[in-house]
Amino acid sequence: MTKHFLAPRARGIVKVRADMSDPKAILAELSKTFEAFKAENDAEISALKKGQADVVQSEKVDRINAEISDLNKALDDTNAMMAALKAGGIGGDVADPAKREHSEVFSKWFRKGDRAIADADLGDLEVKASLTTQSDPDGGYLVPEEMATTIDRVVGTVSVVRDLASTMTISSDTYKKLINMGGAGSGWVGETEARPETATPTLRELIFNVMELYANPAATQGMLDDARVDIAAWLGNEVAITFAEQEGAAFVTGDGVKKPRGILSYDKVANASYAWGKLGYTPTGVAAALSDGSNNGADAMIDLYYSLKEQYRNGATWLTSDVTAGKMRKFKDGDGTYLWGNPTAAGETPTFLGKPVRTDDNMPAVGANAFPAAFGNFQRGYLIVDRFGIRVLRDPFTNKPYVHFYTTKRVGGGVQNFEAIKLMKVATS
Repeated sequence: MTKHFLAPRARGIVKVRADMSDPKAILAELSKTFEAFKAENDAEISALKKGQADVVQSEKVDRINAEISDLNKALDDTNAMMAALKAGGIGGDVADPAKREHSEVFSKWFRKGDRAIADADLGDLEVKASLTTQSDPDGGYLVPEEMATTIDRVVGTVSVVRDLASTMTISSDTYKKLINMGGAGSGWVGETEARPETATPTLRELIFNVMELYANPAATQGMLDDARVDIAAWLGNEVAITFAEQEGAAFVTGDGVKKPRGILSYDKVANASYAWGKLGYTPTGVAAALSDGSNNGADAMIDLYYSLKEQYRNGATWLTSDVTAGKMRKFKDGDGTYLWGNPTAAGETPTFLGKPVRTDDNMPAVGANAFPAAFGNFQRGYLIVDRFGIRVLRDPFTNKPYVHFYTTKRVGGGVQNFEAIKLMKVATS
């Protein structure tokens, strides 16, 4: 795409120089020129007004005002050009020429589907922009970094667990993590006493595999031809809805088969019998409800609160559905004070027993033997693994006159610290 730089010449007339590729630099230079020109001519107008008013002087004032109007129009045109570039999904990381070039070529391919341009340029540009080390045109092309950020940001807003958990980006299909289970021995000795060998720590390996998640939004070619359509925002919003719904369900209830393993899919045991590899729970004390009308519902939530070790409680959050949160909101302590804390300002999160409450309707409803609430430090307890890059395959043939954008992302997840998350079970024991 040709970009122009507007440079001043004498008396405010503007000429075009095509040696600048950064719209922000164009606007900054033009603004600087305009301010200098306006200051100079304001001074001249003031001097003219001090003299005897005549036709010649009036014409000079009119001419200067006209030149200022021309510069104002040039400034408006530059602003419009920058807006058009942004609407076209181009611009992104202007500080990195390789990423900017990839974004521009990707946008042309996205709108027009010119395979010759894509095959010749996109693969190499993805390497230059540090997006990938492999070119796989038949599998689609990686979206520009700003477009991927748009998608991830919207998904993170909708998917509660993604917002709470730790996330890691990897370049392979598997992430392995070693956990120290303890066991290193130690002891007190005198100055000259022997020091026998102590026990060796036990290590366990956690393996997180990434699975493929896809979306397949469609648009008409007419919409794609419209330069004012923000491609990054359109694709981000379309894809984010599907990705967020699928991810959100998998992170809570996924069985690990072709999807991440969810929090509630692990073996569960009474917290008194907790062992690594299982999640501990505390019972409500009622067979099919959070409370039987007495204070036992609040007592059960307090038991759940203190079942989590102190080192995890500092960053802990309640995770439950909206319906369950409504029941929790009614709980009071022995003095009749509500345990629920309403937010004091817009955008703040409500609290229960002083800890934030986040709702996710993938959490089950209250019912016999259900686990409707979790309390934990999800940042330390649950790990989401994203394989680098979101890939798009343009398909204008399958469903004419629509152009489909088959978008894939590879993601995995699972519990990484079984001590950091505790559950509430609706049961007498």
